[in-house]
Amino acid sequence: MTVIAGPGAEVLNVSRETYERLQDFAEILIKWNPKINLISRASLPDLWTRHIADSMQVFDVAPKAQHWVDIGTGGGFPGIVAAILAAETSPDTRFTLIESDQRKSAFLRNAVRLCNLNATILAERIESVAPQGADVISARALSDLTTLLGYGERHASADCTMIFPKGKSWGKEVDDARTAWNFELETARSKTEPEAVLLIIKGVSRD
Repeated sequence: MTVIAGPGAEVLNVSRETYERLQDFAEILIKWNPKINLISRASLPDLWTRHIADSMQVFDVAPKAQHWVDIGTGGGFPGIVAAILAAETSPDTRFTLIESDQRKSAFLRNAVRLCNLNATILAERIESVAPQGADVISARALSDLTTLLGYGERHASADCTMIFPKGKSWGKEVDDARTAWNFELETARSKTEPEAVLLIIKGVSRD
């Protein structure tokens, strides 16, 4: 790997090819953002740290997968970023990005083509998509954990790992979710937000 500093970014420990894909993605997002508000205008100056690096750590804690499903992908976080990282390290991993907003889905399709990614965009509601049998399921800034587990259970394989970044109130979300769900939980401290964690969840079943 080559250590590269992105524009306005923290140092990224990625190859030049991966960095160039990330940069292409950042450029298309900046171009499209005024039209469809992919990320908040206030967070645009922090794109590389708040969104890209934050999404990269989801990929870092994930097991190798045959089929990765990202739900509520929005502006491409973490789904597009994870697919970019996988393009070099695990090119056979297939990504399915679920995003019901038609305009955001159009953006995501453009990003997939531009970055030459092994990814499919489903412009449907998460609960309406046919079960996907995913090895890894991710979601970022989409909903509370109880709701995410409901979405995830529909699309999970038997050995699925679900990865959800959460902020400082993550403990309460876990306690609330345990009233409706059984699951195994590991946590990893966020590298981009001091009080945030990544929830790494397996063995999801209804209580």
